[in-house]
Amino acid sequence: MILDLNYSLILHGSKYEDIIVEAYGGSTKLRLKELSTITTDGASALLIAPFDPSTIIDIEKGILKSPLGISPQTQGTRITIRIPPMSQEQRDKYVKLVGQMIEEKRSIIRNHRDDVRKKIRDEFEKKTLTEDDKYRLEKDIDTLTQKANEDIASVKAAKDTEIQQV
Repeated sequence: MILDLNYSLILHGSKYEDIIVEAYGGSTKLRLKELSTITTDGASALLIAPFDPSTIIDIEKGILKSPLGISPQTQGTRITIRIPPMSQEQRDKYVKLVGQMIEEKRSIIRNHRDDVRKKIRDEFEKKTLTEDDKYRLEKDIDTLTQKANEDIASVKAAKDTEIQQV
């Protein structure tokens, strides 16, 4: 899938699993996914089970220091993160984020298209391609680019609709 915007795993553009945790007294910096198992508990909560129970306090501190603005709840050897429902303002931010991600993907596609067109031009100048082959290949790459952009646009429309649903 081109976009991964599962709200239970992403909040404010950051992934929970990539939260940096200073473990073992601050001597080691690891991502949350390297220190624990992260599972969902319904649509609005995450359960974090550390591999090493001695890191639970470090994980809790890492979550609190993160820019996500969430409060973990420690229950024995597990941490629960409750995710509040999205406000309309957050939904609008996510729609904007999807737009930015879409534009990044379009830019990547354009760059690949331009690279291929340059290679085609170089091969034509080296006389390893005929003029007919050059035009056919350029048309093919333009068709593929257009198809990819249409696919991205449909993903964006679907994701925008999904985000706006209450």
